This record gives sequence, C-alpha cells and structure tokens, in this order.
Amino acid sequence: MKLKLICLLTFITLTLNAQYTDVINSNRPGESFGAYSVGTNVLQFETGLAFGKDNHVSPLIPDRTLFEYQYQIRYGLLMERLEVLLDGTFANAEDQLLRGGTQTTSNFSNFESNTLGAKYLLYDPNIQKEIDGPNLYSWKKNNLPQWSDLIPAVSIYAGVNLNFGENPFKFQGEPNASPKAAIITQHNIGRKWVLVSNFIADKPTTDFPTYAGIFTLTHSIYARTGIFAEFQTYISDIYSDEILRGGVAFLAGKNLQVDVSGLVNFKDSPERWRAGIGVSYRIDMHDSDEYIFKDDKERELYLEEREKRRKEKERMRRQNQIN
Repeated sequence: MKLKLICLLTFITLTLNAQYTDVINSNRPGESFGAYSVGTNVLQFETGLAFGKDNHVSPLIPDRTLFEYQYQIRYGLLMERLEVLLDGTFANAEDQLLRGGTQTTSNFSNFESNTLGAKYLLYDPNIQKEIDGPNLYSWKKNNLPQWSDLIPAVSIYAGVNLNFGENPFKFQGEPNASPKAAIITQHNIGRKWVLVSNFIADKPTTDFPTYAGIFTLTHSIYARTGIFAEFQTYISDIYSDEILRGGVAFLAGKNLQVDVSGLVNFKDSPERWRAGIGVSYRIDMHDSDEYIFKDDKERELYLEEREKRRKEKERMRRQNQIN
C-alpha cells in the first residue's frame, strides 16, 4: 500500500510539472484563465450557453434580455509553457424600453467579445517540489496544505480584441482591434483547493480602458466533481461593477467536462444575473512530456533525485516483501 501511494504521488507531481494532465483541465465554468497550458499538441474546446437579464433603475435606459454563446478554443503550441487561445462571447440581445405607456423592443446579435491571444508560463513552483520529491514517510505532508503552497505559478497573457464592422456592443469610437494583457497566478493548495487570480488590462490604448481582477477558488468535493466561487471587479469610465459567480463542474470522462453556473452583481443599474450550462472537450494529441527546468543544473538535480527515489522505493518494496 505504501509503495502504491508513493508511485501515485510521484506520478501526480510529474504530470503537473509537464503541465499536460491525464484528464481535461478546463477554464470553465469561471471567467478566469488558469496559469497552466493544456499541454503540447492538445486541442481543447470550451463552450457554454447562458441566459440572463440586465435591468436598469432609470426609465431612460432599456432593460436587456440576453442569450449568450460562450467559446474558448485552446491549443498547446510548440512547448509545454505556451498556449494560444481564442476566447469570446456571441450574444442575441433584446432591449425593452417603456416610455409614455408604450413599450418598444429592439433585437440585435453580435460579438460581445472576441479575443485571440497567447499565454506563457513564467514560473512553476512544482519544479522545486519535484526536485524535493514526495515525503516517503508522511502521508500528512504529502496531502495536507503546506506553506510552500502559497507560492503560485505565474503566467503572462497577451492578446488582441477583434470586433469588426458595426457592432452595438462596442463603445462609440472603439477600434476594430485593441490590446489586452493579463498577469495570471495559480495556487494549488493541498490536493483539493486551487486559487486562481487574473489581473487584466483590457483595451488600455483606447479612450475607455478597463482594468479588472478575477479571483476564482475551486474545491474538489468528489473524485469527479468540483465546485467554484468567483469574484470579479471591473474599473472603467463606461462600466464598473463587482460580480459574484458560482457553479459546479463534473468530469464525465478523461476528455469531457460538463458544468452549470450562474452570476449576480452588486449594483442596481444594471442589476444583472445569468444562468448557464457548458461543455469542455479536448482532442488529445499529446505524445511526450516536456519537463520544465530553469537550467542544466536543475535538470541534473532532478535526475539525481529521481534516481534516489527509485532506489528508495525499491528498498521499501523489498522490505515490504520481507515483512
């Protein structure tokens, strides 16, 4: 039993270092991006449908009913650290305005957002954990949260917003293309908690830039089921708000995840809510792991520690056979 546990812990650490995982790793159902990529040559689709309303206190601003199609297409390109992704939302909207006892309605459809970008992992704390190796004598130290869990993985993201033509979701004078950038951190706390933070500058070169923070806490409650809570804040001259999201994700297979989620906000103009469902699916073309090291010295340390652990496991196996 001890030997099986050691092998399992070693395998889990190795897959984290290589970023590629045996089961799908989806950004859904939250809005934040995780720090890690999907893995080299992995193509992943993350889609969802959401229904909701934006209701305004002012009678001069129309209330809006929205049906949204959300999408992400992610691909691990060239190396384990790098991922390219297309992320966006296409919406069908209906505006209702009551004026003088008469309600007028208008309908339109277009992209609320459509962004092509790339994410690159700058720092992975799991490298040092792999060098140190699992504790062969303490289940507690391998499974419960440790102080080292407070050191996050760090990635950077850069992208371009692409919205062409007449689009009612664009602000007046918004260009067809504008930049977007983010710093992403991810804490894997123990084996059941993950905290992801995104610090975003969206359209900073335009007349109305938006600065946002997204903080997502995920908890695995069963082997295939996880829950999440997420807080997002926007700061902009056009729209500022605080949003709370929550939901459940279920692993239906190693390459398939389904989810249910919703959101509410904290202001009354507009007062917003959404409810949605989603599916994530990956096409796994990953053929070999690329382990990430800072330099040749770190690679040599890793190989030395791996050999030491192999010998220690073999010694414990022989001891278990004697006992």
